[in-house]
Amino acid sequence: VQPPEKPLQAEEWNKLREEFQLPEIFEEVMLKSMIRCNSPVDVAKSLLTHVAKRNGDIAYNVLVKYLTLCVQQGQVSEIRDVYDIMKARFKILESGAYNLLVKGLSNSDQWRMALDLLEEVKKIMIPSRTCYESCIKAASRHQEMKLAFELYNEMLAKDVVPTLGVLQSFFDFSRGVKGAELQKELFGILLYLRENQIYPHKTFMRSIKLWFESIPGENWKGRLTKIKDSGQCPVCNHQLEDSNLTEEEYSNLSERVIRDVIHGDDTFRKTSPEELEAFQTFVESRLPFDIVIDGLNVSHIKSRKMQCENLFDAINCLAKDNARLLVLGRKHMLTNSSNWKREIMKEMQNKADFFFAENISEDDPFLLYATLRSGKHCRFVSRDFLRDHKACLSDSLTRHLFRKWQRGHQISKSLSSVFSQQPAFRYDCVVQTTGDTWHIPYKDVFEEKYSYQVPRKWLCMQKKL
Repeated sequence: VQPPEKPLQAEEWNKLREEFQLPEIFEEVMLKSMIRCNSPVDVAKSLLTHVAKRNGDIAYNVLVKYLTLCVQQGQVSEIRDVYDIMKARFKILESGAYNLLVKGLSNSDQWRMALDLLEEVKKIMIPSRTCYESCIKAASRHQEMKLAFELYNEMLAKDVVPTLGVLQSFFDFSRGVKGAELQKELFGILLYLRENQIYPHKTFMRSIKLWFESIPGENWKGRLTKIKDSGQCPVCNHQLEDSNLTEEEYSNLSERVIRDVIHGDDTFRKTSPEELEAFQTFVESRLPFDIVIDGLNVSHIKSRKMQCENLFDAINCLAKDNARLLVLGRKHMLTNSSNWKREIMKEMQNKADFFFAENISEDDPFLLYATLRSGKHCRFVSRDFLRDHKACLSDSLTRHLFRKWQRGHQISKSLSSVFSQQPAFRYDCVVQTTGDTWHIPYKDVFEEKYSYQVPRKWLCMQKKL
């Protein structure tokens, strides 16, 4: 449907509607098309007026589409009018409409109305990330940084995960602003990146650098660098944190993971206590392993190859140097099929220990148990990220140790034909500080999804005396 260029009269709209194959959805399709073509608002308004006269009212989803167009064009008075109509007609709105209203108002000089609306949303649901971030950006733009940080801390407390874009905006809007409280909050964001093992992309990293260098009365200097394999920063000669856990940290971590993740509430949903017990007996009689492999996960590496071949390649590659391997498999791998050839399975079982779990089991608890029980040297192979298990660990220190251990021990199979056994770095690849230095690993490009590939590029910030 091609939207008209100018507002139409009732009979002209009627004519278009009659010519349309499905007249009952004509208005929705027409408005969708107006959003796509960014039609003038008065054209859309003439359609709404016509519908209101014909039906006596306007359907909710038609109003939402009109609202989308108004927000797209920053038509504040129209956004306010639609809000008044919606408020009068519907007791509560769904989150899509609230997102649009908050976004539209927060980008205008009426931005405080967006804050009132956010309060309204809170009474009925947890506001979406869009709602929070629209309000945060509006407050920051108007230099109300205290308010922006209150909203940010509130969204974290509600487990609403911020985008890198909003985190970057804090540094952009705080440039050159004095204040110990503000500085503390921004350092808090850097520690949030550390805690969650998030690597900023290049533009975000530049914002951080410019903010540091703009702090009034403090002489910060930033340089981009690559850390030496020894873990020393070539710019400030500072030694980065060691990636290895101490004996005490390691034993605390394995105790906690075995207690909370493996015997905790989440395991038995997908595996039976009997199976877990059988697995533990199996592992204890064969300890220690050098590498534990999530067989099912690795078998899907290359879609064009048979699953058993993918796993076979991985085992051959890892079995070098007489490494002791444990492969976690599933029972269906033992039935001869197009993906699982019996003779290849036999050959693999000569090179590695296999444990075949029920087909409904969850592999991760097994993977963690076998790796941690084997000792500090043991590594594991999986392309999974184990996010859920980090969540089962109740305190932030244990979560931090878990991530640190994972960074040093997880081998992720790259999609090339060879196993990219990333050398385990001697230093820990996360944001870190000594007070007068900050070291921030960053990526060249923006990645919303989590990645294991550890960046090689770093920003070194040094406070010159």
